[in-house]
Amino acid sequence: MARKGDWVRLISVILAPGERAPQVPEDTAKTSLTQWVKGWLLADAEVGSPARVRTRTGREVEGTLLEAFPLYDHSFGEFIPELQQAQEGIRRAKWGEENKE
Repeated sequence: MARKGDWVRLISVILAPGERAPQVPEDTAKTSLTQWVKGWLLADAEVGSPARVRTRTGREVEGTLLEAFPLYDHSFGEFIPELQQAQEGIRRAKWGEENKE
């Protein structure tokens, strides 16, 4: 149970698959356009139930409660050796081999 005033994350559907623009790719058209919003819960709610929040910008948004006190779990993705090789090539081209760290 999340309590009024808790920092939470909601999810809501903006456009269902049948409402997507006709020019979007076929695989995109088959999925809902969704939004995730963080804000302060305006009333007690259970995870998975409808809820309403006030965002940092003062908007009130409704959606389904996903979690209370969401973590910052983003990253820059998996290591990609080809990007490191490209970076090293650029470094050598710009500063020469002797300035390699």
